[in-house]
Amino acid sequence: MNVKEAKKKGIEELKKANIEEPIIKIRMILSFVLNKTKEFIMAHEEYNLNEEEEKEFFDGIEKLRNNIPIEYITHNKEFMKLNFYVNEDVLIPREDTEILVEEIIDEYKNKDVKILDLCTGSGCIGISLKKYMANANVSASDISGNALKVAKLNAKNNNVEINFILSDMFKNIKEKDFDIIVSNPPYIKTEVIKTLNKDVQNEPSLALDGGEDGLFFYKKIIKEAYGFLKNYGMIFLEIGYDQKQNLINIVKEDKRYKLVKVKTDLENNDRVVIIRKG
Repeated sequence: MNVKEAKKKGIEELKKANIEEPIIKIRMILSFVLNKTKEFIMAHEEYNLNEEEEKEFFDGIEKLRNNIPIEYITHNKEFMKLNFYVNEDVLIPREDTEILVEEIIDEYKNKDVKILDLCTGSGCIGISLKKYMANANVSASDISGNALKVAKLNAKNNNVEINFILSDMFKNIKEKDFDIIVSNPPYIKTEVIKTLNKDVQNEPSLALDGGEDGLFFYKKIIKEAYGFLKNYGMIFLEIGYDQKQNLINIVKEDKRYKLVKVKTDLENNDRVVIIRKG
């Protein structure tokens, strides 16, 4: 079977299963299986797949038919122009989260700062900050040992030094006086998870479930971060599109902080809340 035949068969199978963007996803699988660029796939339709490649290709199609995200099949996701390895142990990085990272870079790029990335998952936030902020001292924590294995691999692949900590939120964090605490914590209401797209439901629930009201981790971070921040240190939080007012209320109730601003994403949804200690 050559590339042209594989593409035709693969697209047919995905369309029958009502999988979105079948052409793009078939190219991605072929690129991964053959270890060739997407441009090569498009230009060399006569290229023949061997038996092993053909099997891996159709295994990938079957996974897509079962709503496994394409990123878990190709084990790759681009974030902040960097490549990140991803598997079923970590949340797939989203473009919306780049807003969070860019906000910190814009403010602190040339400064010596100490950063704590809570709920790091794949490590995309902490690693990107270190990559673009050479003077930053970055620590990153997660409750999942398997997630930290992925994050450590990504740090190595992107040539950055990060201090990784296995910790349930602040429990095992020994250092203090951070300039910045940043987090994209689980923030989806427990009951809402079962209504999400099936491919999203195949991402780790540990990285999605924010409790009954979706606010469990925000409340915990805001309550406990105070003792780990320098005076006038900052908290940067990614939020769901409908959580702005809830976060504002939490901050107002805690007199130790001041709300600095709320940042919107490219679709004008509220996406990042920035809070200052003191």
